[in-house]
Order: sequence, then structure tokens, then C-alpha cells
Amino acid sequence: MENIRVRVNGRPYEDRVNGTQLLVHYLRDVRGLTGTALACDTSRCGACMVLMDDLPVLSCTLLAVQANEARIETIEGVEADGEHALRRALREEGAEACAECIAGRIIVADALLRLKRRPMRGEVVRALEGNRCSCSMAESFVHAVLRVAGGT
Repeated sequence: MENIRVRVNGRPYEDRVNGTQLLVHYLRDVRGLTGTALACDTSRCGACMVLMDDLPVLSCTLLAVQANEARIETIEGVEADGEHALRRALREEGAEACAECIAGRIIVADALLRLKRRPMRGEVVRALEGNRCSCSMAESFVHAVLRVAGGT
């Protein structure tokens, strides 16, 4: 067992974790933040995306101990003030995504919008490349991100 100190969604925590525990399991099982999904077990879908020190990371590929002293933001943190504007934009596009992919996509899009307020379409597409989904809403999600950015 190892000690970790993290700030998750703005709150500090100190926990003892198994050295082989994945960050996604720490967030879900220890912190109770189940919005971070574990969908593919192959690190290819992006459903487990979280922000670690403001950068999107796959929480299924990192050990919890690797997040020691980091700032982690999950979908619960990103949406702490209410429904994210991207969820509303998706509804307006008539394309509500499945529950499995949406959190990871919002995390990545949110990180992009923090870095660049008005991204170009190609930048949005590239940012979302690591977020796979079987619900066929990829193009609608790009439109939703551009709508939130004020581009459409």
C-alpha cells in the first residue's frame, strides 16, 4: 500500500492505495465518482478521460500512485455548476450521445475550449480522435463543440 495526496474536483484527499490500482478505479471505487466510465478495457475508447493538471488523460492507463500530488478533475467536477453547455448543445443538435462516451468527450472538449476559446473545426476533430463511440454521434459532437465556442 502507498500513500497518495491528490486534489480531486477541488477537494484535497490523502488515501492509501494498492500500488497497482488504476486511477479510474481509485476515482470510481474510493472517491465514488462513477461518471468516469470504464468501457473498453483497452484504452482505446476515451470514456475514462479525466483532466490531470489541466490535461486530458486516460485514467485507465495510469496508476493512482502516478497521480500523487496532481490535480484531477472528473466529469462531476467539470459539471459542478450544473449541466455542461455541451450537453445542451448536443440536445439542440438533436444528438444526445449514449452515457458511455459522453463524459470523456466533454472532458476533452472542455480542455480544448479552456486552451482555445474558438477552435477551428479541424482542431475539434483532432482533439476528439481519442474518444471512440458506437453511438454515431461524432459529427454532431463536433457541431456541438463549435456551437459552444460560438463558431456555428
